[in-house]
Amino acid sequence: MIDTNIDSPSTDAPLPTGGRRGIVRSAGVIGIGNITSRLLGLVRESVIAAYFGTGELANAFKVAALVPTLIYDMLIGGLLSSALVPVFSGYADRDNRTDLWRLASLFITLAVVVLSLIAGLVALFAPQIARLLVSGYDAQQQALVAQLIRVVAPSILFFGISGSLTGLLYALKRFNFAAFAAAIYNFGVILGAVLLSRGFEGQGRVIGLTLGVVLGSVMQLLLLLPDLRDVRLRPRLGAFWRDPGIRRIVKLFIPVALSVIVAAAGTVIDRNLASTTKASQTIAWMDYATRLIQLPLGLVAAAVSLAVLPDLSRSAARLDEAGYRSTLQLGLRMVLVLIIPAAIGLFVLAQPAVALIYERGSFAISDTVAVSGALRLYLLGLSFAAIDQVLIFAFYARQDTLTPALVGIGAIVVYLAVAVPLLARLQMAGLIWANVAQHTFHALTMLYLVQRRYGGLRGGAFRGLLPRLLIASAAMGGAVWATLATLPAAPPTMGGRVLAVLAPALVGAVVYGGAVVLLRIEEAQRIAALVVAKVRGRAGG
Repeated sequence: MIDTNIDSPSTDAPLPTGGRRGIVRSAGVIGIGNITSRLLGLVRESVIAAYFGTGELANAFKVAALVPTLIYDMLIGGLLSSALVPVFSGYADRDNRTDLWRLASLFITLAVVVLSLIAGLVALFAPQIARLLVSGYDAQQQALVAQLIRVVAPSILFFGISGSLTGLLYALKRFNFAAFAAAIYNFGVILGAVLLSRGFEGQGRVIGLTLGVVLGSVMQLLLLLPDLRDVRLRPRLGAFWRDPGIRRIVKLFIPVALSVIVAAAGTVIDRNLASTTKASQTIAWMDYATRLIQLPLGLVAAAVSLAVLPDLSRSAARLDEAGYRSTLQLGLRMVLVLIIPAAIGLFVLAQPAVALIYERGSFAISDTVAVSGALRLYLLGLSFAAIDQVLIFAFYARQDTLTPALVGIGAIVVYLAVAVPLLARLQMAGLIWANVAQHTFHALTMLYLVQRRYGGLRGGAFRGLLPRLLIASAAMGGAVWATLATLPAAPPTMGGRVLAVLAPALVGAVVYGGAVVLLRIEEAQRIAALVVAKVRGRAGG
């Protein structure tokens, strides 16, 4: 499983703290980090697919690696955007940052204590966790999952510390190292698959791969340290509950806690249902497809959302409604002009893209067909999932964490209502349709609530953009399809597979660029101008 009518002023309304240029530049830094991370993520998944395919070892690893991810999402991940960045940003705005260092030290000390305890409990109760996640597996498979959960448990602590420090760095608008933390983690997993797995034989090879997760989590933490050189953090033990900053973070997180727990429960149910399907490879197939979906989500939605969050938070704190609305509009429009063509292009190129990235070694042609089919279904919900991130952050910036939590609970109910009846008939496809329904419901509900409570979406800004954007994207999709259809059948070589993806993608990019100019889609032109300026600046430097 993936994630207010105000009369709008002109979209040129001033933005706070660096304005449009600052937001676009911040999104650019985060975007570059995400590009690196996602590319290394594809290499990571390609290596795992080649070494372990979609069989028992791959499925066991993917289930075990899910455990630290779920715990991170429930604790630090849920706190990061909903509470840490808004609260830390408020302290960072003060002339004297002594209170910020004190609060950050107190919070990180608390996180270390809590996460160490949780990591120990996960290792202790690994067999029970394995049964909860994959009740459809036999006893031998569950035992392997439990063993890998114990191996990966220490990463819970390192992920948590890294996430806490990332929240501090984003509040300080220091994106340079934090933006590349996920990339270095992916490199650690690659080392685990390629090098550490060689220290084991037979099924034990997957232990080396799992150790790569721990290695990556440590490397990720170490990468953040240079940006903390002037940050005065000290271990602080004391009455955490008395600190006003900690109380504020907890107060903001309580509503989110319910939704992230429910979301985690939904993920557990999703994996559990997948373990009961007729195809033993279902979990691996779904995971490989989801990894490809995360590429445009990370490059576009996450980058833009994290870039606008500090400015949205500062606008809300200063009661600057014009700046808040303008920032929100800019973020949504930037996401739309990038994510819609990306979704259409990837839909057309699903099978050649899957073959290029995964089809080698233990990953068979039948796996390519299954994963590309799953990918196309997931893509139907991509645009909704992308704008949803910006909309959620719009509420977080106003320190309203209850509304997204309640909508999230409703979305999980929608997921279950679709998944349960469709599972028997459609198997894996039924679970993916449920995921699409979940994202669609959540995004549309959040859009309605943002418009009703805070506004900023009137004035024809989106009504004028969407028709032009859909025309440009349709032209691009047609060009990609036509180019792919005219190419000869790609030989099963790296060169042939690269050509089958790259040639249609380049043609599609040129067509989309031309359509953007003809239809005068401002945001796409602004992004292109920024990229050109960055390239010229580096070339001149």
